[in-house]
Amino acid sequence: KDNGFDSHTRFRFNRNGFMKHIYSKINPNKLILSLMRYNDISKYRTDICPDDEYLQISGRKLERGLKVKAHKHTPIERKIDITQEAWVVFEGCIKGTFYDLDDSILYETDIRKGDIIVLFRGGHSLEVLDDDTIFYEFKTGPYLGIGADKEAINE
Repeated sequence: KDNGFDSHTRFRFNRNGFMKHIYSKINPNKLILSLMRYNDISKYRTDICPDDEYLQISGRKLERGLKVKAHKHTPIERKIDITQEAWVVFEGCIKGTFYDLDDSILYETDIRKGDIIVLFRGGHSLEVLDDDTIFYEFKTGPYLGIGADKEAINE
């Protein structure tokens, strides 16, 4: 359960907000997930994902009147060999169970309204705890079908 302090848990706190990173017990240099709670989002941009991960997500409280100059992103060829995903809960609550590289349970937590969790590697499952829970799920693509994209973990 989410007890906060384990050998594989690292926290980052600065003016940009509070972030929880969970690393593998099998390979302590491998980041399994990042978690940011709604109440920890600040007025400064907080990069939830390290720069070397495929999925890039940031969070920030925005004030009325803020403008971002018009821009576009240039084409860059990238090679992606892993599916990463993120969950954002809009209503309700989800219990997430997250697995290490050897498929052992590494971490469990409830993800509530406004929270975001980014899954870089390892496995996961979810259980919906509240009726009418709404969440968005983002994944790297392209999607090649369930047979190519998923492998069951024996619970």
